[in-house]
Amino acid sequence: MLPTECLCTRLRRASRGVSKRYDDALSRVGLSAAQYSLLRHLQRLDQPSISDLAAAMGLERSTLGRNLRLLEGRGLVVLQGGADQRNRLASLTAEGERLLAEGLEAWQAVQLLLQQRVQAHHLQALDELLASLDRP
Repeated sequence: MLPTECLCTRLRRASRGVSKRYDDALSRVGLSAAQYSLLRHLQRLDQPSISDLAAAMGLERSTLGRNLRLLEGRGLVVLQGGADQRNRLASLTAEGERLLAEGLEAWQAVQLLLQQRVQAHHLQALDELLASLDRP
């Protein structure tokens, strides 16, 4: 790998490496890390509007809409109601809940592996750094 001082490049490189670990682990249940995250947010927020879900995930509504339609096509998500597209509600189907539960062990295994690779005091610092970068 070509060394660089560019924070953007280094963060993107690290992010791709971390995402690949989650993607590989979750592939056995047929989900990507992004899909698992979306399903998990739906579960935690309990029928959010598409706008609220996009805000919670830090995604553009159009990107989220495309991802939701793919999951809806697989029978994992249902979109319903609302006066317009912004107000439509999204929720998990029983199959979405089942797949999310099935992927939990894989997600937890990668989470533990990555936490073990980073010393405890560095893990706390990493959490703080990521939180500071996550703010607008």
